[in-house]
Amino acid sequence: MDTTTILIAGAVGLLIGFIIAKFLEKGKASKTLATAKKEAAALLKNAEVEGENIKKDKIFQAKEKFLELKAEHEKVIINKEKKISESEKRTRDKESQVSSELARSKKLNEQLESKIQDLDHKADVYEKKQTEVEKLHKSQVQQLEVISGLSAEEATNQLLESLKETAKSDAMAFMQSTLEEAKLTAQQEAKKIVINTIQRIGTEEAVENCVSVFNLESDDVKGRIIGREGRNIRALEAVTGVEIIVDDTPEAIILSCFDSVRREVARLSLHKLVTDGRIHPARIEEVVRKTEKQIEQEIVEIGKRTVIDLGIHGLHPELIKAVGRMKYRSSYGQNLLQHSREVAKLCGVMASELGLNPKLAKRAGLLHDIGKVPNTETELETPHAILGMQWAEKYGEKPDVCNAIGAHHDEIEMKTLISPIIQVCDAISGARPGARRQVLDSYIQRLKDLEDIAFGFGGVQKAYAIQAGRELRVIVESEKVSDEKAAQLSFEISQKIQTDMTYPGQVKVTVIRETRSVNVAK
Repeated sequence: MDTTTILIAGAVGLLIGFIIAKFLEKGKASKTLATAKKEAAALLKNAEVEGENIKKDKIFQAKEKFLELKAEHEKVIINKEKKISESEKRTRDKESQVSSELARSKKLNEQLESKIQDLDHKADVYEKKQTEVEKLHKSQVQQLEVISGLSAEEATNQLLESLKETAKSDAMAFMQSTLEEAKLTAQQEAKKIVINTIQRIGTEEAVENCVSVFNLESDDVKGRIIGREGRNIRALEAVTGVEIIVDDTPEAIILSCFDSVRREVARLSLHKLVTDGRIHPARIEEVVRKTEKQIEQEIVEIGKRTVIDLGIHGLHPELIKAVGRMKYRSSYGQNLLQHSREVAKLCGVMASELGLNPKLAKRAGLLHDIGKVPNTETELETPHAILGMQWAEKYGEKPDVCNAIGAHHDEIEMKTLISPIIQVCDAISGARPGARRQVLDSYIQRLKDLEDIAFGFGGVQKAYAIQAGRELRVIVESEKVSDEKAAQLSFEISQKIQTDMTYPGQVKVTVIRETRSVNVAK
């Protein structure tokens, strides 16, 4: 009984607990549901607010984009209108210019027609007057013949006979005065004869030529010198102005150029390039520029050594440079520096024998041909004796030296005894057997004339005569000469050569125009 009561009471307790738990759970669920509904309502409200804000932003951005496109469109329209207005303005200006040119041309035509009419009238008047003058001349001649009783031919013969008698008497008087003057100056003439009879020097002297041979260690270097598709050899020829001949000659390349300075620059540049191993157009230009500076320094050193060897002091630095440049020049195939040294030594000996100043004579003998190494192309037009005299005067040489330089080819009058000494020693040095060759000098002069013709045109930067004068390469400045002008320039130079020069065969004129764009990355 007790156990049953306890079990029933326990079951009722459990049931009551279960019901209470259910009621509690249901209250908690309703409370959670209410909270969820409140959060959902808040989220919806925030979403609506955020959606409105996004909508407003998009509308604002669309309006800004529209305004930007509208502004750009207006700018394009304004630019087009501006271009159209400028084009219309240019058209109006051209129309006004054309109309003014037409009016001017019409006026010039009218003036030309009036001048032609005036000239025709004057020509008619001139012909009439000429006819009248001829009639008057004939009538006057007839009247003179009647008055004198002689014909025109007889009067002419009598006049000629009287002129012959006068000329004979004048010639006799001139001969007599010349003989008397010669007797008075017999001593001076005797000194000149003694100078002319001095024994000539017979030393051996190598004659200059127009080619140099550059020796190679192996024939493989030839391909590197030529470069891909010949770009290296073309760059070297363009920079130095020397024709480079690569043929079947084993381990050798021939450098051909009438200018020995260019030839030496090309030889030294090739030696540096082959030794260094880097051969390409940019490197070639760099090496050639350095070599040209080296040659200039060497020229100064040669001039200094020469004046020291001859015992000449106080020479101006520019004259020392001119003496050094003579090493790379030739006169009729004879090296100019060797010729000048020879003349200086002869002048010193002869001046000592005649009781004159040997140092002054040496100085004049060394400088007598400095006019053959001009600095600019325009100085080539002046005779070398006059040009050398002008340089000597400019750089403070004594009047005796200046006169001797200017008079050694009789361009000016000789005023001192040193002048005939220089002239005679120059002849002694140049006239000995094997010293000079006339053919080589005329050939070199023809090549120089070819280059001078090219330099006479505007925009020409460099000009090289190559292939023994059969081709002239002209390098022009790209800023001054266009491609069309380059073709025209080639034609004009060829016509100038054809008109002004005499030459065998044909001369090919090649005009080269190169444009370079250089920028530096920093």
